[in-house]
Amino acid sequence: MVRHLTELEKLAGAPLPAASEIADIFRRDDTAKLKSAAEYERIMRDLAFGVDFTDHMARAVWTVEEGWAQKEITQYAPLSLDPAAAVLHYGQEVFEGIKAYRHADGSVWTFRPAYNAARLNMSNRRLAIPELPVEDFLASLVGLIRADQKWVPEGAGASLYLRPFIIATEAFLGVRAAKRYDYLVIASPSGPYFKNGFEPINVWVDREYHRAGPGGMGNVKTGGNYAASLLPKVVAHENGYDEVLFMDAATNTYLDELGGMNVFVVKADGSVATPELTGNILPGGTRASIIELLTDIGVEVREERIALTQLLAQISAGEVVEMFACGTAAVVTPIGSLTGTDFSVEVPSGELTRRIHDEITAIQTGKQPDRFGWLYQLAGSDR
Repeated sequence: MVRHLTELEKLAGAPLPAASEIADIFRRDDTAKLKSAAEYERIMRDLAFGVDFTDHMARAVWTVEEGWAQKEITQYAPLSLDPAAAVLHYGQEVFEGIKAYRHADGSVWTFRPAYNAARLNMSNRRLAIPELPVEDFLASLVGLIRADQKWVPEGAGASLYLRPFIIATEAFLGVRAAKRYDYLVIASPSGPYFKNGFEPINVWVDREYHRAGPGGMGNVKTGGNYAASLLPKVVAHENGYDEVLFMDAATNTYLDELGGMNVFVVKADGSVATPELTGNILPGGTRASIIELLTDIGVEVREERIALTQLLAQISAGEVVEMFACGTAAVVTPIGSLTGTDFSVEVPSGELTRRIHDEITAIQTGKQPDRFGWLYQLAGSDR
């Protein structure tokens, strides 16, 4: 069976300009104040996730008159926002998550940036935000990495997490699309997303709350979807669970996704299933990469509706042998248990989840050849 690529996957395969061709699009402010050597050493020694940030950030501004302009790499600093800024009242905001990896020779690379650029623009269209040219998206990453290359860490599970985002900054209280937007990229030296690394997580299956509904914004990366997931996650964490699995809002029957990750089910017959993209599920770049990788090694992958009742029966019957979640931050994480108000099941661990994790991270870090053309070089060696 031939799988038809999504529009995002097609755009992700488009040729990109080399970093050297776009490195100067964002002008660097060389007067930025840098962190002290002691602070730098502390941050790089105690890598957390999304807690500490580098010296610089990328920034651009969109106005009706100029489009995207004022592109610069400037000092990381607090923003100045008018209290009436549209983002504070109507949530007109989108973001992405992408990582930079240091390879053994000191060069710095990222993973499928065209996918992130295309998905950012898909989110922009849904929230009536002007699209950002792919070249500008790439140039902002290149400029920021070249300003802060020393902040890209080394070691297992370590990366420089990049957060591009766009916010509506026009000051007004009318309900309409804004006429001014700020685009920014900030960077955080990070260790593994889950403190225990590649260990199975315990998942609460929530059938009371939903992250998004049909016709809403579930398939785009905007803060409102994550805000909707926070209360269920707080309750789950208080009860000892690591993550929350949400059901479809229309019928409360089928698996959607975790709060920030897609989900996969491995069957005893060797096939793999993942919830189909219904318009309510974020089309993750890691999800798309896993499907491509599995197909390449001869594993049958089905994108389909997965009913919770059927899944639980298959786990009990031994027909499901692994489950895992995936996303940019965590990459691949095994699921060790599913619990709801009226059930609790253990999910076996297996070799396929580990193999997928190891292959993708090996490609990202340059330890294995990139046969898919997923990597993009942001900077050469700084050694």
